[in-house]
Amino acid sequence: MYQASFILYIYQLSAYTKIKGGFKMVIIFKPSASKQEILKVKTYVESLGNITAQPIEGQSTTILGLVGDTASIDAEAINLYDCVDRIMKVAEAYKKANRKFHPDNTVIDVRGRKIGGNEIAIIAGPCSVESQEQIDEVAGKVCAYGAGLLRGGAYKPRTSPYAFQGMGPQGLELLYAAGKKYDMPVVSEIMHPNHLDIFLEKVDIIQVGARNMQNFELLKELGRIQKPILLKRGFAATIEELLMSAEYILAEGNPNVILCERGIRTFEPSTRNSLDLSSIPIIKRNSHLPVIVDPSHATGLWWMVEPMSKAAIAAGADGLIIEVHNNPQMAKCDGQQSITPASFEELLKKLCVIAQVEGREIKNWAAPTGTPQ
Repeated sequence: MYQASFILYIYQLSAYTKIKGGFKMVIIFKPSASKQEILKVKTYVESLGNITAQPIEGQSTTILGLVGDTASIDAEAINLYDCVDRIMKVAEAYKKANRKFHPDNTVIDVRGRKIGGNEIAIIAGPCSVESQEQIDEVAGKVCAYGAGLLRGGAYKPRTSPYAFQGMGPQGLELLYAAGKKYDMPVVSEIMHPNHLDIFLEKVDIIQVGARNMQNFELLKELGRIQKPILLKRGFAATIEELLMSAEYILAEGNPNVILCERGIRTFEPSTRNSLDLSSIPIIKRNSHLPVIVDPSHATGLWWMVEPMSKAAIAAGADGLIIEVHNNPQMAKCDGQQSITPASFEELLKKLCVIAQVEGREIKNWAAPTGTPQ
C-alpha cells in the first residue's frame, strides 16, 4: 500500500549520502516501526563490522541505508526483527547517475540557460577557434539567430599529429571575449588536468571529448569542481560505460553533468559515425542526467545536420551542439560537417516547430548587439 512512497525513498538514497559508491544495501521498515526498534536494528547492523547505517525517514516508513562491508550481513537474521519489512541489495553499477535513486530530471542552469528541463538548449559555433575575426563573426550571427550558448575548440584532439591542434590559451581568450561580447555562456573541450585553472576562469561548460570519456583521472578532477561538465560518449562505448564515466564525476561531488550522444563507430562507411538516436530514450529512462546530441560529429556531413537535429529533438534530446562556420570550405578543422550561419538560422526555425509539437521550447536568446553584418 505504500509501494510508491517506498520507491521514492529508495530513489533518494544515493543523493542523500556523500559516501562514494552510495548505499550497497537497504533495510526497509514497516510503517508501524518505532524509533526504538529502528535504533535497535541499526545498532545490531553496525556491530557486525565495518558498516555504517544511515536512516532516511519518509512519511510512511523509514529506510536504513548501509555502506561498507555488507558481505557479513545475514539477511535472514535481520528479517527476524518484527519491525523489518524487507532487505534489499543495491545492485546497480551506477547509483548517482541512476534514475532509480533520483527520479526527477536534473536541470542545469548555465547563466540562465537551462539544460535538462522543458527548455531545449542550442549550442552553436565553430569546431575550433581560428582567429579573432572568425570567432567574433560566427558568435555574432549564431547569437542574433537565437543560439543560447557558444561553442569553440581551443585544444583539438586530432587523429593526425600534423593536423591543426587548436590555438590553446589564446583560443580560449578569444572564445571568452566573444562570449562576453554577446552575453553567451561558452563551451570548450579540455584535454588535460593541467589546463583546469584557465578553463575554470574562461569556460562556462567544460567539455570532455569522446577520446577522453574514460580518462578517469581527468574525470575525477572535474568531479572536484562545481562547473557543468559536458561528457561525450566514446565512439566505441556502450551506454552503460557512458553512465559509469558520468558516475566518476558525480561520485567526486559534482552533480552538474550533461551527457552527449555524438555517434558510435560501426561498419557503415557512409557517415563519419552512426548516430545512435535510440540512446536518447534509453538514457533518459535509466538516468536523470540531461542528454544532448552532436549531429555534426555524428554524421561528419553538413547536409545531414538538419535531419539528424530534427530527429534528435523528436527523440527527446535536451539540446543540440551544432558546428557553424562562416566559411566551411576554408575551415582548419571539420569544415565538411559545419553549416553556415544562414543555414543555422533556417534550421533553428524548423527546430522550434518540432519542439512545440513535443510540448517543449527553444528560447530565442538573441541579444541586441548580436545583429549580423
